[in-house]
Amino acid sequence: MEANKIILQMKYARIVKLFAEKSRLSYEEALGLFYDSETFQLLNDGVADLHCLSDEYLADELMLEYKLIQF
Repeated sequence: MEANKIILQMKYARIVKLFAEKSRLSYEEALGLFYDSETFQLLNDGVADLHCLSDEYLADELMLEYKLIQF
């Protein structure tokens, strides 16, 4: 399934906002990391319908990807 590009861009903005808040990075820094991330690439490629997952979950995935959170 392919997501509508406009809706996907809005989702990206929400994910970046959450990621910036969680990581205490500026929005610009979080945006740069987001677009360089494997998570973004998978979302953009439509892998496994990741766009269907919650914004919170995807922001947490970015935190894990950049090792900004440990369990």
